[in-house]
Amino acid sequence: MDAGPPGQERSSEPRVRLGERVLRDGRLAVYRHPLIVRLWHWLNALCLFVLLVSGLQILNAHPALYWGSSSDFTNPWLHFGGGDSPPFPSWITLPPWQDLAAGRHWHLFFAWIFAASGLTYAIYAIASRRVRRELCPRRGELRHLGRSFADHLRLKFPEGEAARHYNPLQKLSYLVVIFGLLPLMVLTGLTMSPAMDARFHFLPLMFGGRQSARTVHFLTACTIAAFFVIHLLALLAAGPIREMRAILTGWFVIGRRKGES
Repeated sequence: MDAGPPGQERSSEPRVRLGERVLRDGRLAVYRHPLIVRLWHWLNALCLFVLLVSGLQILNAHPALYWGSSSDFTNPWLHFGGGDSPPFPSWITLPPWQDLAAGRHWHLFFAWIFAASGLTYAIYAIASRRVRRELCPRRGELRHLGRSFADHLRLKFPEGEAARHYNPLQKLSYLVVIFGLLPLMVLTGLTMSPAMDARFHFLPLMFGGRQSARTVHFLTACTIAAFFVIHLLALLAAGPIREMRAILTGWFVIGRRKGES
């Protein structure tokens, strides 16, 4: 049986479900994040950070994006900067100085860790039925998706019984990121590799060419970065201590509804 938060004991009342504990102050703690989920969360956060800053180092070497199989230097789809200096400052790149080879080494090393850990988590989530149990929204929940979105905009988060599980907006967001954006990042990254291109010719065809894959890779990275920022803002608004305790210990403490004693 999983241990609860330090210094807190199980209460005999009220009767709770498996994986839940009643704290001394009467609040309910739900074991929401198993160890493998917490490890993957932090490893994934580290990988994404390194991939982002090393990716900007790589983009600094040629700050332009194209569609198709070849790059038309005179007519890029999107170009960054306008002077002789790199468009992305040194404080946001890895390494801080201009070094394309080192940036690629950092990027590829953490890309393989990112892909391996993501595959491991996906297998676990499907095999353990975590996807179906925790991440797939039910039909009834989808009817309240608009309300959930509006509540988030007003920084109003579920309390009481409604806080036992992820809300429908969280579920859909996690599904899109974990089984949509993250695999897309890996596939487009593989497509840009000449070695992979030589062995798996279907990869460039999937995206309409290596340059298209590079552009999709960049747009996907921007979307994940935006999700990361929104995720942090929601964490701060919902209560950083409670949220951080949940992802560190696995136990999510449900607050009382307003008006409850």
